Amino acid sequence: MSELTATLPAVAAGSQAPSLKQQLARAERIRKLKYAALILPLALFLLLSFLWPIAALLLRSVDNPEVIAALPQTSALLRGWDGQTLPDETTFNALARDLAAVSGTPPLAAAARRLNMEQLGFRTLMMKTARAVPLAEGVGARHALVEVDERWGEVATWHFLARNASPWTARHLLAALDRTYDEQGRVVKTDEEQAIYIDVFKRTFGMALVVTLCCLMLGFPLAYLMATLPVRTANVMMIFVLLPFWTSILVRVAAWIVLLQSEGLVNQALRGLGLIDQPLQLVFNSTGVYIAMVHILLPFMILPLYSVMKGISPLYMRAALSLGCPPFRSFWKVYFPQSLPGVGAGCLLVFILCMGYYITPALLGSPSEQMASYFVAFYTNQTINWGMAAALSTILFIATLLLYMVYARLIGNQDAAARAR
Repeated sequence: MSELTATLPAVAAGSQAPSLKQQLARAERIRKLKYAALILPLALFLLLSFLWPIAALLLRSVDNPEVIAALPQTSALLRGWDGQTLPDETTFNALARDLAAVSGTPPLAAAARRLNMEQLGFRTLMMKTARAVPLAEGVGARHALVEVDERWGEVATWHFLARNASPWTARHLLAALDRTYDEQGRVVKTDEEQAIYIDVFKRTFGMALVVTLCCLMLGFPLAYLMATLPVRTANVMMIFVLLPFWTSILVRVAAWIVLLQSEGLVNQALRGLGLIDQPLQLVFNSTGVYIAMVHILLPFMILPLYSVMKGISPLYMRAALSLGCPPFRSFWKVYFPQSLPGVGAGCLLVFILCMGYYITPALLGSPSEQMASYFVAFYTNQTINWGMAAALSTILFIATLLLYMVYARLIGNQDAAARAR
């Protein structure tokens, strides 16, 4: 009996001990927490230095705080305005009070400048009206404001103000696509004299496509050669591929200006060989831009191609040749499909980098070769129009995401086909 009594606490203690499954789950949670703790600093760094700035910049393309900050009461009333006739006396009174409150302050200047970007002359209207307030007592606000400027008696003026009395606006994105609002608030095409951005994006995508194809035609044979050569020789060639990374892009662009100018080494060599009589115009045009950009971006095509080709076994080609398949057909049917992930990754990388290039077209090209990044820099550094800079950046960002989605879809389909075989 005493022995039975002594074993009961031990049995109870054993029943409370964690099972093997619980111990394994606890160990797995601890392991995951350790991994998360190791990854957390890098995740925070990427969030604060990469994702947050991008999100903040994209938000500026639709952000519209100036008018609400300067005219809070008027903006709130205009959101419920039917837009058929002039606003009521309450709205006119609210406008007079808002202008009196911000007269001579930075918020009024910011709102007037913002409105004047879309409709010329509106800054003058705002400042003129702000100087006239407070209005005389005993006079209706509507009558007094129309006396200050007759444009306050036009429904189109209030339509324009109501359209901008919102914390968000699509004006910048529409302007980046050569679209704007008419007096009735409908989206229409911009005047031909001001419609430039569609052509800019066509030029940007066209130049990026040409550079990508040139890099592919030059990089594919070189990567194939490096993948089939002995390791020692391939390593030496890899050093030459990576050698341009040791030099600044600005230095390389300046070197191309020296080489391609009228009295540069290229023209002197061509004239020395008797191929030309007059110097060729190879710089400050599209030719110089293409040459320099292909030279700068070629390693970004070679590296993904080489990494994929290095993993393709030469036994597949030997087997195809031994079965009587011609060399070119063996390469096209056996080797090339396996290299497509490298082709896709290289083309995607080069195309995305090319879309965002600014220095090379700015130094080697003429005004007709400037890409979208030039206008982003222009609006950021010169006119300080962050909305337009963010809108152009947003379109480039969306194009990048679409390209990546296409690439991921193609690679996914190829992997599915490979598994099916």
